[in-house]
Amino acid sequence: MVKILVIEDDPQIIDNIQDILEFEEFDLILTENGQIGLQQAQNHLPDLIICDIMMPEMDGFEVLSALRQDEKTAGIPLIFLTAKADRTDFRQGMELGADDYLTKPFTPKELRQAIATRLEKKAQVEQKYTSQIQQISEQLNQQLYLDQITHLPNRFSLRDQFEQMCQRHQKVLEKNHFIPILCLSLDRFSRIQSNLGYHQSDFVLKQVGERLKTHVHSAAIVAYLGAEEFALILPPVTHQQFVIEVINYLQAQLAQSLTIVEQEIFLSTSIGIALYPQDGEDIEDLLTHAKKALQQVQKSGGNGYYFYQKTVELATAQQLALEKDLRDALEQNQLEVYYQPQVSLTTRKIIGCEALLRWHHPVHQFVSPHIFIPLAEEIGLMNQIGQWVFNQACQQLKNWQNQGFHDLRMSINVSAIQFNVSDFQQSLMKALVHSSLNPKLIELELTETHLVRDLELAKQQLQTLNYLDFMIAIDDFGTGYSSLKYIQQLPFNTLKIDRIFVQDIDSNASNAAITSAVIQMAHNLNLYVVAEGVETPEELNFLIEHQCDAIQGYLFSRPLPVVEFEALLKSKKSLL
Repeated sequence: MVKILVIEDDPQIIDNIQDILEFEEFDLILTENGQIGLQQAQNHLPDLIICDIMMPEMDGFEVLSALRQDEKTAGIPLIFLTAKADRTDFRQGMELGADDYLTKPFTPKELRQAIATRLEKKAQVEQKYTSQIQQISEQLNQQLYLDQITHLPNRFSLRDQFEQMCQRHQKVLEKNHFIPILCLSLDRFSRIQSNLGYHQSDFVLKQVGERLKTHVHSAAIVAYLGAEEFALILPPVTHQQFVIEVINYLQAQLAQSLTIVEQEIFLSTSIGIALYPQDGEDIEDLLTHAKKALQQVQKSGGNGYYFYQKTVELATAQQLALEKDLRDALEQNQLEVYYQPQVSLTTRKIIGCEALLRWHHPVHQFVSPHIFIPLAEEIGLMNQIGQWVFNQACQQLKNWQNQGFHDLRMSINVSAIQFNVSDFQQSLMKALVHSSLNPKLIELELTETHLVRDLELAKQQLQTLNYLDFMIAIDDFGTGYSSLKYIQQLPFNTLKIDRIFVQDIDSNASNAAITSAVIQMAHNLNLYVVAEGVETPEELNFLIEHQCDAIQGYLFSRPLPVVEFEALLKSKKSLL
């Protein structure tokens, strides 16, 4: 039912409007005061507002101005009622955003026509907006679920395809059948990249993908996982020997030479295998187990296969040593927070930074976060380390404020483990109280995959963080399982476009299309947009042209330790 709010201090006019509209099946909300009318609009979010201009306490112009400044009510159509036909009044109202005027006295036909026109235009805008969301969502989902090099499904489409396969074969799976999940890696592929370059090595990956599709069962699923690794999910079988025969056949086919730029190339492959349901029921767990089996093959020199076993989980002496070192890293001050600048594309100046954790190991020197972050999660240190990073970043931001950089913002990554701890919000507020910081200067970055497993719970947690005045960013947008529907449902402030879409944006038509669409869509949803991994002037120019809000990346600066970042701030460096 269409909801109409009427704000009018003349009881006779209110009665006339009520008499005219009583047969139209509108849900009418009637109020005689501008201040109360504004509150009613904010509480009920009507489809249309009819408002008198001349009212005590708060006139119609003041009501309209307040409505347009509130993002919840800014788009509600408003029709002014006025006893005056003064051109100045009309102009003032239209400049504030009024949609129509009715001069008192008005006829029932005029009132009905004005309402019908406004509601029709509102419906057209909503229909266009919905169509735009659907179109861009479909385009984005196609890009998200298809690898751009091999044109194979990527790892994010495997979940749906795997679940569909399990549903189709549910009956046979109940009769001692199992589904093999294969993780296949090309041996010594880095040498091929070094000799041929990235363009030709991408061609090799494409050829491997085509051979796999050609030589596996039509019901099998072939996907590209990235980093020269492929996944194969075979239809249900009853014996491992059949899987071995498939593997031997595939390795023989892939071993046949490829000719690229008049150079003959020979490939060998390592394959790890996990079996559903005995090795896991979730595709991510199964891929993880298949990858661990694959690593056993690689440790033995490659060009073979290995079935996942529980013994694969036994940590090596080196792994145990690294775990012990990580536990000691906090106490021995081996961890350090680096800061990568974020730069406004409007002012070209630094507006904030992202806090990034680094580990300076006494023996191994620099240990990649891709190694020690998963390790910290596995051994139960992630919450402690994450809180340490948050405390450090907040204290550092306070130090910079004391040096005069009052508006600098700090973006801090939050792991799924931190996000799901019961006292997460309390620990954040404790750090803020200790550093005397305004939470509006802190932006918490979460990835899509943290949120989609329990959408309703994530929504409640994010709303609590918003209530505490934290800013929330969705990080690495486009690399998880989600689509635009999650962006619409969850209370984010910022969307960060992942490097995979920014890379070669000036020459890659797919990346250009998806990035420009995401920027436009995010702005329609009142989101601030930051592009990550900007490395070339061409990428920067594209983002400026398409009105991206801010960037970070090596084009402006790599992540920096505190001293170097402070020097950068004091130098007042800006984008050219």
